[in-house]
Amino acid sequence: MKKIRACVLAIAVIAGSTGAHAVQPDEIMSDPGKESRARELSRELRCMVCQNQSIDDSDAPLARDLRLLVRERIASGDSDAQVIDFLVARYGEFVLLKPRLNSRTLLLWLLPPLALAGGGLALWAYGRRRYGSSARADDSLVKLTAEEEARVEALISGRTAKDEQV
Repeated sequence: MKKIRACVLAIAVIAGSTGAHAVQPDEIMSDPGKESRARELSRELRCMVCQNQSIDDSDAPLARDLRLLVRERIASGDSDAQVIDFLVARYGEFVLLKPRLNSRTLLLWLLPPLALAGGGLALWAYGRRRYGSSARADDSLVKLTAEEEARVEALISGRTAKDEQV
C-alpha cells in the first residue's frame, strides 16, 4: 500500500511540476520585473531551429542567442512591442508563434473557421439529400392507370400485347 501511495505521489509531483525551460542561469536578468517580461516575450517567439517550440523552451544555440537579444533590448529600455517589432523586422512574421492579424496573414486566420463551416455545410447538405430523398421518393410515386397496370402485368407474366391480339 505504501508503494502505491509513493507512486501516486511521484506521478502527482511530476504532473504538477512546470515544464523545463532552457533558460540558463547566466541569461537571467538581475531585475525580476525585466526578467519576467523577457520570459513572457520568449514564450511568444518561435525557435527558428525547432520551429514548434518557443525560444523559452528550446535548447538550440540560436534560441539562446534570441533570448539574449530579447534581454539586451529590454535592458536598453525597449517596450515589449518594440522588441517584437525588432525581431519581426529581422526574422519575419515566422518568428512569432501566434502570427499577427494583417492582410498577409488574413487567409491563415480565416481558413480554419471557413473550412470548418464548409465541412459542416457539406455534411448538412449530404444528410439532407440522403435522408430527405427517401421521404420524397415515397411521396412522388405515380399511380398507374388501369391500362398501364394491365401492360405491366402482361410483361411480368411473359405475354406481350401481340400475343393478346392473336
